Amino acid sequence: MEQLAKMNKQELEEKLAEGKYVLFFTADWCPDCRFVKPAMPEIEEEFSDFNFIQVDRDENIDLCQELDVYGIPSFIVYEDGKEVDRFVNKDRKTKKEVENFLKAI
Repeated sequence: MEQLAKMNKQELEEKLAEGKYVLFFTADWCPDCRFVKPAMPEIEEEFSDFNFIQVDRDENIDLCQELDVYGIPSFIVYEDGKEVDRFVNKDRKTKKEVENFLKAI
C-alpha cells in the first residue's frame, strides 16, 4: 500500500485525478487502526480495481481537517479526483465492515 506524502486537499485531488482510490486514514498509536491493518492486504486483493493509499493522520493533520476526518481508522473513496463515499467515524472497523462499505460503492 502506498504511503501518502504530506499534502493539502488540492494537491491530493490532483494526485487522485484519474482512477479509483481508497484512502485509509490511520496512525501508529491508534489501537483500532492496528486492529484492521492486518486485514488490509486481503481487502486490497479483493478490491484490486482500487488503488489503496495509507494516510498517516499525524503527518497529514491539516489534510484530515480539510477533509473532516476526525476519527480513525477511516476510509474515503475517490474516483477521478472526486470523493465518491466515506466510512469516517471514531469507531473500530472490522474487515467485514470495510468490505461491505466497498461492495456498496
